[in-house]
Amino acid sequence: MSTDAIVLLKEDHKQVRRLFRAFHNADKATRAETVNQILEALTVHTYIENEVMYPEVRRLVPDLEGDILESFEEHHVADLLCAELAGLSPDDERFDAKTTVLIESVTHHIEEEENDWFPKVREALGRKELQEIGVRLIEAREKAPRRPETPSALKKVADAVLS
Repeated sequence: MSTDAIVLLKEDHKQVRRLFRAFHNADKATRAETVNQILEALTVHTYIENEVMYPEVRRLVPDLEGDILESFEEHHVADLLCAELAGLSPDDERFDAKTTVLIESVTHHIEEEENDWFPKVREALGRKELQEIGVRLIEAREKAPRRPETPSALKKVADAVLS
């Protein structure tokens, strides 16, 4: 398995896209389980990017600070939607709509990262640096939360990361 940070994050993106397709193809009985899998995958992914990738790139490639700040905000929106979804019953009239908005938002974020941000990061950082960041991503994944935080806890985390 590669330890290149970008390769690892793209693998996460593939998994998330598969889960999004599964949600769209699922019947009502299996949608709740698919959403739980989406929530776990996104919670882990945003955690490792927020804790490792974004701070390291912000430090090593200051020219990308605007992109990083936008990505933090996109993660914040996704985390809020995840937290709200975790508190909804699958029978709630907003469950499918909120999941669809989450999918659209995250899909946009993934496309920006893969088509714009990742190429800039790869160009700016060497292979060794991306592998070192990748090792730290793998380590962070082990301690990452598996369920979304409450909205108030998310605000505290976002404020701490951005300060």
